Amino acid sequence: MATKVLDATLPLAATRTRVRWGILAILFIVTTINFADRATLSIAGPDLRAALGLSPVQLGYVFSAFAWSYVLAQLPGGWLLDRFGSKVTYFCSLTLWSLLTIFQGGVGFLSGAAAVAVLFTLRFLVGAAEAPSFPGNGRLTSAWFPTSERGFASAIFNSAQYFATAFFAPIMGWIVHSFGWQAVFYAMGGLGLIVALFWNRLVHGPLSHPDVNSAELDYIREGGALVELDSTSTGPKEVDTLKCIVELLRNRMLMGLYIFQFCINVLTYFFLTWFPVYLVTERHMTILKAGFVASLPAICGFLGGVLGGWVSDRLIKAGWSLTAARKAPIVAGMLLAMAMIACNYVVSDALVVFFMSLAFFGKGVGALGWAVVSDTSPRQAGGLSGALFNMFGNAAGIVTPIVIGYILETTGSFASALTFVGLSALVALLAMVFMVGTIRRVDLRHSLLPATVSRG
Repeated sequence: MATKVLDATLPLAATRTRVRWGILAILFIVTTINFADRATLSIAGPDLRAALGLSPVQLGYVFSAFAWSYVLAQLPGGWLLDRFGSKVTYFCSLTLWSLLTIFQGGVGFLSGAAAVAVLFTLRFLVGAAEAPSFPGNGRLTSAWFPTSERGFASAIFNSAQYFATAFFAPIMGWIVHSFGWQAVFYAMGGLGLIVALFWNRLVHGPLSHPDVNSAELDYIREGGALVELDSTSTGPKEVDTLKCIVELLRNRMLMGLYIFQFCINVLTYFFLTWFPVYLVTERHMTILKAGFVASLPAICGFLGGVLGGWVSDRLIKAGWSLTAARKAPIVAGMLLAMAMIACNYVVSDALVVFFMSLAFFGKGVGALGWAVVSDTSPRQAGGLSGALFNMFGNAAGIVTPIVIGYILETTGSFASALTFVGLSALVALLAMVFMVGTIRRVDLRHSLLPATVSRG
């Protein structure tokens, strides 16, 4: 009987755990809150603009405040991730940006120039606090997922930006409609603090997670996961930071990837900043209706993001090269994203929603930049590599709101703005096809410290 019991347990012992999917679920939840917090200002924008008497250009600058510091803090954030690890750095980031989101609601107690200055400052600080989030996502994905699952995993956390709008835009629109624009900041910031309480208990690196077994570790390691990435996060520094940055910037493949991400983020930041304003001012919807309408393209973006990552990984498993499997969904997605321009030539609100939904579905399908970063980042500098990529990409958050603000100030309509956003998808496509070339992991040649080289 003892032998039978032992034999019955053998299949269970050989079954690998699936802890990596739990880590991905946590990243999805936190990234959803991250993007919901970014979108609070756009949902509150029409009421806030009226309350503070802001011009389109002034509102554009306030919208851009987040991106200024988000871009500037990318490299310091990447250094913190490589130095202290994803777990600690991400926890501090989540806690701080949630507190700053709550503080934005206090701007309602001020008026005039003081209110604008404080709001700009708080949005600026939120951007700095959120800087390590996406490089941290990429770093954890590199550590936990093999190459054949990394496209889907990256698509899941990246598609949280659409899910955030699909789920929270109607809720935030209702909060603004029922309780005033200040309340949306209190609600979303408080939610972030609640999630932060659970972060340290649930997130670990592969080698230190209490629930992972050796079968899962062997599977992800043999598939290309960098399982040691966070196990020595406080160990000796392996690269010369400045030389590493220069080396990464000189790589043509990575520069093409950076340009691609800048252009695709033009669409992202239009959606996060001016899209609700477009619905209210150009399409004459109420803020409550705009919140619900904005959720429809977001749902399509989410579905497209999941589909793009799944298709890319399936192509790898079917024998396609990594380059072809990543680029095929990107090219198809960017072609669909240009459908946004068609909104300039239709009158019906239903058709506007259709073309916006089609455009954001395509944007989601093609949003595989983070998967490519995980595929290409050097082993010794995953945080820096992801931060540099995110810095270039989110420079679009500075440019897009301001450019659209000036377009509106000059033309009085969104027609040229939608053309600007739609053509950015074309440039993204061209950068991916003609600049990126073969997708492969970068080997650092000139920025490794001597101790690292001697260890072999």
